[in-house]
Amino acid sequence: MASKRLFASVIIAAGILAGPVNAASTLPEPVQEALVTALEDEYHAEAFYDAVMEKFGSVRPFSNIIRAEQLHQQALITIMKQYGMDIPANSQLNSAEIRAAVPATLPEACSIGVKAEIDNAGLYTEKLMPAVKDYADITLVFKNLSDASQLKHLPAFQRCAG
Repeated sequence: MASKRLFASVIIAAGILAGPVNAASTLPEPVQEALVTALEDEYHAEAFYDAVMEKFGSVRPFSNIIRAEQLHQQALITIMKQYGMDIPANSQLNSAEIRAAVPATLPEACSIGVKAEIDNAGLYTEKLMPAVKDYADITLVFKNLSDASQLKHLPAFQRCAG
C-alpha cells in the first residue's frame, strides 16, 4: 500500500499526468542514459528477487519488495514515455546468469539485497542525480525511488540478513 502511495505521489508531484513535456530528441543523451540506467537497475532487482522467490518460495522481504520494484519501473516508464523515449524490455527476467547468482540460503540472498540497496544509493547519488539536475521532474522521481530503497528496502533486507 505504501508503495502505491509512493508511486502516486511521484506521478502527481512530477506533473507527469499533464501530457508530453519534450521529445526524446530534445532530452540530452546523459539524461536519457540516466533514465535507462535507472530502469535497468530496477529490472535487475526484479529479476534477482524473482529468482530468489523461484528458489525459496514467495518469502518476505522479496515478495513485498519485488512489487515495489515493479512500481518503481512504472514511475520510470511513465516519465520516459512523457519525454518520448523508447522503453527497453526487461531482458534480465528468467536469465540463467541471475538465477545462478542466487545463493544457497535466504539470509545470504538478503545480504545480497543489502549490498544492492547500498549500491543503489551510490548509483543515484554519484551518477544519476547529477545527470538530471536540470530536470526537476526527473530529479523528483529519482529522489523518491532512492529514498524508498534506502528507507524501506535496505532496512527490510538488513533484518532478513540478520
